Formats: sequence, C-alpha cells, structure tokens
Amino acid sequence: MLLAGDIGGTNARLAVFDSRLQPLRATTFRTADHAGLDEILNRFLDPADRIVSACIGVAGTVAEDVVTGVNLPWRIERRELAGSFAFPILLVNDLEANARGIAALAPHDFAVLNRGAADARGTRAVVSAGTGLGEAALWWDGHRHRVAASEGGHADFAPRTPLEVDLYRHLAAKHGHVSYERVCSGAGLVEIYRFLRGIPAEEPGPDPALISAEAAVNQRSIGAQALELFASIYGARAGNVALSFMATGGVFLGGGIAPKILTWLQRGAFVSAFVDKGRLTPLLRGIPVRVVLNDRAALLGAARIANDARIGGQLAVAA
Repeated sequence: MLLAGDIGGTNARLAVFDSRLQPLRATTFRTADHAGLDEILNRFLDPADRIVSACIGVAGTVAEDVVTGVNLPWRIERRELAGSFAFPILLVNDLEANARGIAALAPHDFAVLNRGAADARGTRAVVSAGTGLGEAALWWDGHRHRVAASEGGHADFAPRTPLEVDLYRHLAAKHGHVSYERVCSGAGLVEIYRFLRGIPAEEPGPDPALISAEAAVNQRSIGAQALELFASIYGARAGNVALSFMATGGVFLGGGIAPKILTWLQRGAFVSAFVDKGRLTPLLRGIPVRVVLNDRAALLGAARIANDARIGGQLAVAA
C-alpha cells in the first residue's frame, strides 16, 4: 500500500493507494485544527494498513528534508516523521506532487481556457492559486517530463494598469513587499475586494465565497469587479510563467480557486491578460491553458512519486 499526502495551508488531504495506483480511501482534514502532520497521520492510518512507501506534498519550501511554509503553521522534518512511522517517507513541494498528477488525469478533468496547440515534448507549467500561489515546470529530458518546483509565487507583483498600481500601493502600505501571492490567492481576492470597496484596514474583509456569491447575484457589483480584476492579474502571471519556462506544452491552473471561479476565468479577462505580451503575443496565443478540475491531482502525483520510490525508480513523469 502507498500513502499519499497533499498538505496545504487550509486543507490536508491523505489517501491510501494500492500497488496499481488505485485509491482505496481518502480523508480531508483542516490544517488549522491540528498541531502537526504526525497528528493527522496517526488519525488517518489504520493499524491494518501495510504502507510500504509514502510521499507527502507540502505547501512550503523543501530543503534538506525539512519543510517550512509561509501559509502552513507547522515545521515538518522527514527524519522526525520517519522515526515515528515504520515506512519510508518522502517530502516534496506540493506543486511537484500537483505537477506529477497531471499526467494521471482524464480529459474530463480539465476545462479549456485557451485551446492552443500543445507541443507534446514542450515544457509544461503549473500555476496553482489557493491559500497561496504555487508554480512548477515540467521539462522534457529527451525521454520524459520531469518536475522542477519553484517559489515563483513570491516574485514581485508587477502592476500593468493605473488601477493595479493603486492596488499595489494599497497592498504595499499593509505588507511592504507585494508578491503575486498577495494578489492571486484566497486572501488576495479578499484584499482586492477591500481595495475596491474602500474597507478600512481595521475592518475584516468578507469570505471569498461571499465575494463569489455577490458577483453571481449582480455582475456589476464590487464582487464581480473583484473577480474580474483577479482573473486578469492571474492571467498576466500565468502568461509570465509561460514565458519564463517557454511552456509550449501547455499551462495548467491547479489549486482550489480556479474551479470555483471558472465562469469568471472563461469570460475573457484571464486569456486577454495571458496573451498580452507585446511582440510575443502570437506565441502565447498558441499555448494551451487548462483548469484542473480534479481536486485529487496532487494526491495522484504523490502516489506516483511514492510508487517510484518503492520500486527504486526515477522521480519522473511519464510522457
């Protein structure tokens, strides 16, 4: 049996797979309700489980088998986990697991934003907005795609319009450094709404779900304007990532936000900003962009990595 994990700033998903990579059971926990990953693992695992390999994708920077995250309240060390559980455990960045899972998905697991024409051996990119903003690339090594995770979501936010410049100033007054994650995330959507409505800093903003609900009722509301601006900035960042990685194999939008605001991503602001790259606009028009609708993509990817480790294989993605 294989243990797979997808640990984010909001939710921690765990699943057990058989040797054929078929899921046997899965459970989602709220991250904030638990003191650490070991506590969640102890709650999830059954004494009858015969785990031979595990891979946990974690929203954070993985260095020397230690994970530290901006949005995650825990520090996770592989050595400590390995001492508590009687099976080998790998820790990887959650976007590495997410990227690995893309190849396991079926056509109905995607929604197309920009059809384009994918180069089967071209680099692919994953840009995932959720509690934070994760980014990764899948590069062709001559035989298969391999994953390179990054912390690109913390790159400097680059406003493109006078309105976005004002939004930048609003965020800079509060945070100092303004990254794309400050905008393209659940908290970022709330900040955009606060900015547009002029909510004072000392007052709390609405839940993102309430913003979406307001937009659904009235497409001229502040909520609708916030989603339109969010989609545009998200599209611009995804286009930047596509250029950075020369992602002619396609761009995939992971994370929990894109499926929830799919209607707004399909309205045009996202793709318009994605392709708006001056002299390279024709290149961007040809790059496919798809939304990942299956929220277990990262679990599937983690299971694949765990299986590779079990058989002594390579941490790579099949073509």
